[in-house]
Amino acid sequence: MTSEIYVSTDVETDGPIPGLYSMLSFGSAAYRADKTLLATFEANLETLPDATAHPKTMDWWRSQPEAWQTCRENAQPPAEVMPRYLQWLKRLPGSSVFVGYPVTFDFMFVYWYLIKFTGESPFSHSALDIKTYAMALLQKPYRASVKKNMPRQWFDDLPHTHCALDDAIEQGALFCNMLAENLGKKP
Repeated sequence: MTSEIYVSTDVETDGPIPGLYSMLSFGSAAYRADKTLLATFEANLETLPDATAHPKTMDWWRSQPEAWQTCRENAQPPAEVMPRYLQWLKRLPGSSVFVGYPVTFDFMFVYWYLIKFTGESPFSHSALDIKTYAMALLQKPYRASVKKNMPRQWFDDLPHTHCALDDAIEQGALFCNMLAENLGKKP
């Protein structure tokens, strides 16, 4: 049986959906269940040729100038980045499970880009949402299962910077701590 590798992934975009808008950057941190960080991948992407930037998203970016500058440095064509990402995923020593917070947003962009630029996704059609997992562990409603209501022991002292790889690492550690608690191990 192959072990699962939890690929915590965060994306930064210029709008709410892929295709009409672009994924500007993404970062993935591959974790074993015991919180061993196996590898990371990050890239800044050129915008899609026919896409635009969403005004509300760009208003938010204006409030995050350092993160904006970081995600625009050394932008590369998605047609070059996504095949490299696919190969990186395939080299991981186990079965990849996409993990995100919120997973629907991050997965939607990564899946769309993988299919468009490589024709495949090693994640299949599924992903694991940290907030939904928190809902189950906390036995609280979904809308109440936000980070501010999660126990402090689930969090490591890691930054949340709105730079994709930093946030992927932070959220991956959070997920592994939740998993450990669920399995009766101390995070």
